[in-house]
Amino acid sequence: MAASFFQDARLPQQRAVEGVAFPAVLVPSGPASGGLDEFLAAVRAERASRLEPLLRDAGALLLRGFPARTAADFDRAVGAFGYDELPYVGGAAPRTNVVGRVFTANESPPDQKIPFHHEMAQVPTFPSKLFFFCEVEPKSGGETPIVLSHYVYKRMQEKFPEFVAKLEKDGLIYTRVLGEGDDPSSPIGRGWQSTFLTKDKAVAEERAAELGMKLEWTDDGGVKTVMGPIPAVKWDAGRGRKVWFNSMVAAYTGWEDARNDPAKAVTFGDGSPLPADVVAACGAVLEEECVAVPWRRGDILLIDNWAVLHSRRSFEPPRRVLASLCR
Repeated sequence: MAASFFQDARLPQQRAVEGVAFPAVLVPSGPASGGLDEFLAAVRAERASRLEPLLRDAGALLLRGFPARTAADFDRAVGAFGYDELPYVGGAAPRTNVVGRVFTANESPPDQKIPFHHEMAQVPTFPSKLFFFCEVEPKSGGETPIVLSHYVYKRMQEKFPEFVAKLEKDGLIYTRVLGEGDDPSSPIGRGWQSTFLTKDKAVAEERAAELGMKLEWTDDGGVKTVMGPIPAVKWDAGRGRKVWFNSMVAAYTGWEDARNDPAKAVTFGDGSPLPADVVAACGAVLEEECVAVPWRRGDILLIDNWAVLHSRRSFEPPRRVLASLCR
C-alpha cells in the first residue's frame, strides 16, 4: 500500500469529544516537493479513503502546512474535493466573490464578534460542507471557533428539557430587515439585491417564495423578510443523531444594526418570544464546548455543516479568511 501524503497531527487547542479528536488535523507526511499540484493530486487520491472518513468522524478537518497560498490556490483545492458549488442565495453575511467559487468570509468590522451558527440555518437550502482558508493571518485574535452541534443539543436537552421540547415542536421564525444595497458596517448587512442575486423585486419575490420566505417591502426601498417556522433541531441521518441546527443565539444576540432589533429577529414558531435567560445559557454552552484554533497562513478548514456550528472572534487587522460553500 502506498504511503499516505497526509499524517495526523495534534494541536494544544484540540478537544476529545466522545473519544474523537476535534477537529481532526492533517499535515504533510513529508516535504511537499511537488508543490500545489502534488497536494491537489493527493486530495483527489485520498479523499474517499482518508479525508472524508476523518471529516465524518470529527465533523471538522484542518489541513495545515500545505502549499496553498492564494485565493486561486484555494479555489483549486476546493475543486479537488469534487463537491458541487452552492450559490449564496438567502444568506445574511456581506461577502464578495474573489475568484471562481471563492468568497470573502463575513466582511463585518474586525471589532465585531460573529456568534455561533450553522451556515444558512435560517433557510431550507443550506450547504452541507464549508471551506475556510487563511490567506492573511490575523495580527491577533480572529479565530473561527467551532463546536459540535449534537453535543450542544445534548447539553441543552439536559439543562432545559421543556424549552427544547417546545423548540422541536414549534421551530423558529427569523425576521430580518434588508436595505437595497449591502451595508459593510453590519454583520448582517447583505442587502436584498445581493441576497436574491437580482435588482428586480418580482424576481426577488419568486426566489424568496422558493425558500418559503415572505417579503414585506418598506417605503425606503428595503424589505422585511420573514422565514419560518423552520426546524431548529434536525436529524442528521448520516450519523443517526439530533443536531442543534439553528441560528438562534446568532440572531438573538447579533442581528443588530440600524434596521434590526435582535430581540425581534427570532421567535418560537408560534410567534411567542424566546426566554432571554435560556438563550444566554445556550450561548454559554456554545462557548464552553468550542474549539478555537488560531489561523496560520495557508490553513484550510473543512467543516461539515450538518455536524458543526462556527463563529468568528474579533481581531486586530490585517486578516483575510476566504470561504466556499458546497452542496
